[in-house]
Parts: sequence; C-alpha cells; structure tokens
Amino acid sequence: MRINRQLRRIVLITALLDFSSNVKASPPECDPDYILLQDEESCFKDLFKINISQADSQQPECRGLWDHLNCWPHADVGETVSQPCPRFLRTTGRVYRNCTEHGWTEPFPPHEIACEYAFETLTFPFEAPRSHGYFLYVQVMYSVGYAISTASLTIATATLCLFRRLHCTRNYVHIQLFLSFILRATFIFIRDAVLFSSDDHFHCDSYPVSCKIATSFSNYCIMANYSWLLAEGHYLYSLVSVSFFSQKRHLRWYIVLGWGSPMVIIVAWSLAKYTQENEGCWERRGHEGIWWILRVPVLLFIVVNLLFFLSIIRILVAKLRTQEMHRNELNQYRRLAKSTVLLVSLFGLHYVLFAFLPHKVSEIWNFIELAFASTQGFVVAVLYCFLNGEVQYEVRRRWRRWRLKQHLPGEARCQHGSMSQSVGAHTQVSFLTRGPSTRHSSLV
Repeated sequence: MRINRQLRRIVLITALLDFSSNVKASPPECDPDYILLQDEESCFKDLFKINISQADSQQPECRGLWDHLNCWPHADVGETVSQPCPRFLRTTGRVYRNCTEHGWTEPFPPHEIACEYAFETLTFPFEAPRSHGYFLYVQVMYSVGYAISTASLTIATATLCLFRRLHCTRNYVHIQLFLSFILRATFIFIRDAVLFSSDDHFHCDSYPVSCKIATSFSNYCIMANYSWLLAEGHYLYSLVSVSFFSQKRHLRWYIVLGWGSPMVIIVAWSLAKYTQENEGCWERRGHEGIWWILRVPVLLFIVVNLLFFLSIIRILVAKLRTQEMHRNELNQYRRLAKSTVLLVSLFGLHYVLFAFLPHKVSEIWNFIELAFASTQGFVVAVLYCFLNGEVQYEVRRRWRRWRLKQHLPGEARCQHGSMSQSVGAHTQVSFLTRGPSTRHSSLV
C-alpha cells in the first residue's frame, strides 16, 4: 500500500512537471520546475539550521523532510503538522501529516483533493480541454460580428459627416452612438490581443499593466455604448413627447453624460480593483461587490431605456389611431411593427433578455448574447443610415451631380442649381405623418 502511494505521488509530480514543460516558455519565476527547486533548496537550508541549533538536544521522533512537494519540519509524536499546497499551484488548500511512533503518516487529504481547485484549472497534456473548442468558436464568431459592425459603422459615420445637408442634431446623436460602437469593438479586439497574445498570462500571475489598462478601456467603451443608447432613447422620447425641445442644448448634455458618466464609473471600478482585487488582467469576477459597480449602471441604463421605449410605443399608437382612423387597420399595424423593430435595435432592448441572468449561464445563452452584441452595430448602421430615406436621397443627388459633371461639364452648374431649388420637396423616413404639430417626430 505504501509503495502504491509513493508511485501515485511520483505520477502526480511527473504529470505536473510534464504540464509545465508543454506550456510555452515562461519567465523562470513562473516555471513550476524552478519554483519547486527554490522550495527544495529553502527547505534543506531551514532543516540544516534547525539541526545545528538542536544538535545537543534530543532528536525528534519525526525528522523534517522534503517530499518533492512540501517541506515538513521536525515534529514530536502526537503532533499534527499542516503545510499549504505547493506554491506553483497558486491555491489556498492545505495538507496535513501526523507524527506517530512509526514516523510520518501519509499526507491527508491527498494533494489532488486538498488542492482540488488548482487541479481543476490545470490542463494536463493527456487531457483535451472540453470547452477549448467552444470558446475558440465563440471568439471567432464575435470577432467576425464586431469586424462587420465596425466596417459598416465607419462607412455610416463617414457618410453622415461628409454630406453637409445631413448635419443636424439627430444625426449628431447618431454619430456619437456609432462612435461608441466602433470604440467598443476596437477595444474588445485590443483586449483579446493582449489577453490571448501569450499563454504565459494563464500560467503565471505576473500580469503586465498593459492588459489591465486594456481591460479598463474596454469596459469604458462598453459603458459608453450603453450610455449613448440611453441618450438616443431620451432624445427620441423628447422628440415625440415634448412640444418645444431645444436640441442643441440637449446635445451638449448628451455629450457630457454619454462620455463623462462612464468615465466616473470606470475610475471607481478601477480603484476598487486595484485596492481590493488586483489580480490577473482585472477580467476576473471574484469579488461580487466590485462587479456590481459596473452591473448596476448597466441595469439602470437598460431599465430606463425600456421605459422610454414603452412610452414612445404608447405615443405612436395614440397618434397612429388619431391620424389614420379611416385608413386600413392592417397598414397601421405594419407601420407600428416597423417602428418597433427600429426602436428595439436602436435602444438595445435585446439586452433585457440577458440583463438579469447570472453571469454563469449556459454556453448557448452566452453564444446568443455575444452574437446579438457583436452584430448590433451593423444593424443600427443599416437601419439608421443605409436605409434612411434622407441619406439615400443625398447619396443619389451627389451621384447624379457627379455623373452630370462627367458627361455635361458645361451644363453641370445649371443642373445643380435646379436640383438645389427642389431639395425642399424631398421626403425622409418618418414613423408619423408630417403635420404642423409633428415637425420633430422623425425617429430615424
């Protein structure tokens, strides 16, 4: 039985060291072989000092020893000595030995039980990680989604900025929202590049400051994205509910709150992380209180936006019934459905499905949430820029103007003048029928 236990211990140590040799090269202070060698040398030095100091005294029944994982000091019969799990496992478990008349007992509980958490987090060479393929697939999925969203949002932002006739408060708010989506995707790419650039980060706790900064900026951009979704919700609600609405004055407040409030939240979160949970790249959620510093504002943004959405739908239903009382009822519901789809994508109301779920949810829910989040920017760019009637009209006008310059250089100015006079006749996409009392009712 004793031989079997020794063989099991040798197999355990061999597996751990084989794991370390199969990991990419890491700094010496992070290598398990190096750490074990340091602990062994320290153990023999300490035991040698104790032996010299106790040379004239009675020798203990259980002499100190190094068992290739822990250093055990001298002990008398009846004593129970405890030692922490091996330092390279980076866990808080402890193992024990009893000193008997026959010497030391075997460690209890065994290392594979006492250090269970650490063994679960390690991947040995002969064990294929079950979830590795899933996370790789999810990362590829959301990376493609964010790339498509970033490209489409960049084109949409450039379009709204280049055409002067599209410069208005409504589009300025849209541009800020587009920029928040772009920054969110960009810093997620940066964060992933920093976190997954080397396996050393997952093998040793000596994380660089750059990865913590990347995580902080990534969280800031996510918070800013939620903040600008709320700004869009308030802006549209004000358009349909307030008779006199100072758009320029509100735009300044939107910019301050849209970019400033997330900064306050992230600074508070970063200070809490640094002082209370300065571990890893700050991507862990070990301390629930610190995690709620980010979660509470997000939940607040989502709930308030949901209230804005319900209020806008109620106002739209009332106005559609009033203005189209004698029209086809099916047509009313079609327009209301279109309005609802546009508002859901703009307000980010799909987050309501995931906002109150615990962060440890099933793999399917994680996949769905990341799929929605990564492609939301693309959907917003399509609905609020590429399919916008005003944007389409301006693009076609510029295209016709360019074609006229190419084919009729001498008559381009006359043609441009006649077209400029007819600009007032164009229409833009609106959820409500135009009228004197609804001049601010456009929601696109």
